[in-house]
Amino acid sequence: MIPSFDLSIEVSEQYDFDRKSLDKIGENKWVKNQWPLVYFIQNGTTNIAYVGESTNALSRIRNHLDNPKRTVLNKISIIGSDKFNKSATLDIESNLIQYITAEETFKLQNGNFGLINHNYYQKDLYKDLFKEVWNKLIEKKIVSKSLTEIENSELFKYSPYKSLNEDQYNSVLEILNGLCEKSSNRIFIRGSAGTGKTILATYLIKLLSSEVSNINIEEFNDDELKEVNYIQQFQLKYPDAKIGLVVAMSSLRESLQSVFRKIPGLKSSMILSPSDTFKIKDKYDLLIIDEAHRLRQYKNIGWRGVYKKNNQKLGLDDKGNELDWILANSKNQIFFYDGAQSVKPSDINESYFDNLIKNANTLNLELKSQMRVKGGNDYISFVDQLLHVRRKETDRFKINDYELLVFDSLKDLYNELRVKEERYGLSRLVAGYSWPWLSDSRLKPAPNVFDIELDGLKFKWNSTPKDWVNSANAFNEVGSIHTVQGYDLNYTGVIFGREIDYNKSTQKIEINPKLYFDKYGKNGADSEDLKAYIINIYKTIMYRGIRGAFLYACNEGLRDYLKRNVETYKKEVPFRVLPFENVKPYVNSVPLINITAAAGNFSDQQMHSELTWIELPMHISAKEGYFVCKVVGESMNKKIPNGSYCLFKQDFGGTREGKIVLVQHQSVQDSDFGAGYTVKEYHSIKSQAEDSWIHKSIILKPLSDTPGFSEIILAKDELSELKVIGIFECVIQ
Repeated sequence: MIPSFDLSIEVSEQYDFDRKSLDKIGENKWVKNQWPLVYFIQNGTTNIAYVGESTNALSRIRNHLDNPKRTVLNKISIIGSDKFNKSATLDIESNLIQYITAEETFKLQNGNFGLINHNYYQKDLYKDLFKEVWNKLIEKKIVSKSLTEIENSELFKYSPYKSLNEDQYNSVLEILNGLCEKSSNRIFIRGSAGTGKTILATYLIKLLSSEVSNINIEEFNDDELKEVNYIQQFQLKYPDAKIGLVVAMSSLRESLQSVFRKIPGLKSSMILSPSDTFKIKDKYDLLIIDEAHRLRQYKNIGWRGVYKKNNQKLGLDDKGNELDWILANSKNQIFFYDGAQSVKPSDINESYFDNLIKNANTLNLELKSQMRVKGGNDYISFVDQLLHVRRKETDRFKINDYELLVFDSLKDLYNELRVKEERYGLSRLVAGYSWPWLSDSRLKPAPNVFDIELDGLKFKWNSTPKDWVNSANAFNEVGSIHTVQGYDLNYTGVIFGREIDYNKSTQKIEINPKLYFDKYGKNGADSEDLKAYIINIYKTIMYRGIRGAFLYACNEGLRDYLKRNVETYKKEVPFRVLPFENVKPYVNSVPLINITAAAGNFSDQQMHSELTWIELPMHISAKEGYFVCKVVGESMNKKIPNGSYCLFKQDFGGTREGKIVLVQHQSVQDSDFGAGYTVKEYHSIKSQAEDSWIHKSIILKPLSDTPGFSEIILAKDELSELKVIGIFECVIQ
């Protein structure tokens, strides 16, 4: 059994940050006893702040008062606990720097030197200390956003203030040593998906851009001093250094530009496309290249004119590539690379990078620790073995803290993914490019055009290529490799498309090029190359989920192969399910229906034997037309708690005014239920016409304590397509 201790965190009053208050601050019990503590200095008017930790806080505060940069700050809070030790306060300090930066109330004066996830005795016991610290800061109205809200933000995920693990931090020191002392003008860092390559890239550019000329070294610990010394050397070597972060993928590039706009000392103009490296007259002193495996060659690209002109500037023919541009336009380069994430023929061939690695001027490093996926390196290895059919183990793969399941039904997968979206956010469906993009806005499609129809569900491909994972309608759409590569998700629903299958006879993965619709992804690629690209795509997609991955395969052969290696999802319901031979429809049982099946008018289209029949609770009698659905979401939480099983009866006519209804309409885009159907309170606006009346409009009203849900208003010309499937009776579980 893991021991535990009571949490007791104190956040002091806000003392004035000036010399007159030193005596009062000195009476704080944590300061007085020279206990390890954390402090927060701020100016609530200008929203500038500084975070620090110390075992001799009074001396450290005096140093801050001597620092001209701190004179803009006017209040200080002391954060203390009898459970604090030096290692714990270092952890809390680095976490506060990460979260306060991403929370966006304050701009921090802190640099990002020495931000490390420290390992120390009984660290697991201290994991809740930071949560309690944050709760206290919310109580004091110093911050307002929850940790979960911050963790899902773009700024948190790509912040240069992220704490590094020891593997990453040691790499930082080797990189700085190479740039400053070994004069390595080319550094090459390999790392598989999730090893923190983008985090390290943003950390480095912030670090090397930091102002350290008039720095007070007494404010820093040993880890910070190591980096400060290297930064000073680099800045002496390259005064006013021109540094850029090159990102080949436009979606990720725009996300990083948005982050850099919000970080003091950084500019969005530091984020470059490979073509942008031609923008300045002189060479860049340093270019950091993230996702270098996505740099392009002159093959299967849609912008050949610009590409040719760039090659001509360097005296190159069509064999010139974006790697050549970067080498020509910079004095030093740091490449972050993973050949297993190359997904298109336009990606530069691995042999070019092999030549770079073998060059005598190249310093080669490798990142090994898994930063993204809670399943760790074991999960990464499993996915690689699974999709290359190299796995020798016969047991299904399981690992603590990671939820990996294969589904027989996409409906079940989507419902479970919706539960994760409600709880954690950033849970998305992603698929291989096995369906043409009919809903592409450039084709000006009709509103009711869908790209993917599976298992009774209809989806469109991502409606935006820019930062799709954070877009408003993303949960109701399907993303592709081009919209998720480089991004983190909490849960990924992976649809293995029609183009990929498993041949049980040959025991090999097989690809059908005719069912692969990324023309730039397959033109010019032979069958083996295309297979390698497609397997890389699915590996990369499976690596996106921090907490879990839900798998569904269109082809039965592949689904069976996945089920031999991965646990199969089993739907659990809080009712007794009757074998069909014991079922007396609507006498001893009613059907339990997926909400989308109900919207498809199940009673008309399905035989009784195809339905799942359940017993109702003793106090409810089964009646003709009754059915049960699980209602997920917060839009009706005043009447229907999220995740409730509800009893409905089929709509046989009569007034619906003021009743809660399950309806179907092609124009509905409900944030809880997705496209085509919704549960809402029904209201009708009518007009009199002689001896009769007609509907002018129907209003479907949410009943929620949660802000952000809007009424759905259907006008007269839309009402003919409205179908009321069921009338809500009660919540039964």
